[in-house]
Amino acid sequence: MKAKPKSGKVNKAWLHDHINDPWVKLATKEGYRARAAYKLREIDETLGLIKPGHLVVDLGSTPGAWSQYVRRKLSPGGAASGTLNGTIIALDLLPMEPIEGVTFIHGDFREPDVLARLEAELTGRQADVVVSDMAPNLSGIESADAARVEHLIELAIEFAQGHLKPDGALVAKVFHGSGYSQLVNLFKANFRIVKPLKPKASRDRSSETFLIGMGLKPTAGGPKS
Repeated sequence: MKAKPKSGKVNKAWLHDHINDPWVKLATKEGYRARAAYKLREIDETLGLIKPGHLVVDLGSTPGAWSQYVRRKLSPGGAASGTLNGTIIALDLLPMEPIEGVTFIHGDFREPDVLARLEAELTGRQADVVVSDMAPNLSGIESADAARVEHLIELAIEFAQGHLKPDGALVAKVFHGSGYSQLVNLFKANFRIVKPLKPKASRDRSSETFLIGMGLKPTAGGPKS
């Protein structure tokens, strides 16, 4: 049984902050479905990850702000519609309203049949960038939540090892706290370059941050570089 908030004051305070949030206002003005678009934009602009012609996989895509950002980045004129120079495949457990040019798969990334559908959409191609905003339903029990987050990150890295170009990048949302150092080590074991980044659009009081892995290391059974 989930604990109920002590009062409606907490919800009212969150709503007040949300309505007055400059990133929310900017997202509304610029036609993004969520402020999260600016998190990916800062990561991308800082590290130069997404380029015209790229194949990008968006895991945990709903409501679609990251796919919207990628779609504009792959458009010759930065437009939300029209010509698209690249491929975007999005996946989420929750439904997502269509985005022009984005292929959406509705399903649970943890299920083998859903993963098989994603692999089928790749048609043998390797992704240039995989972005993951996936997060489990948190229980409030730190050890259990850390294990759920780690499981999703392991799946994202496993997918990257099988379907990312050798010089590609994985962007994944993680949380500071129990298990964070293990996730950093997991990234370091699989990528040549690992950078943590907390974008300005991520709320100060949120424990979320992002790990970016660039350049796959060969798997244990693969060739050594």
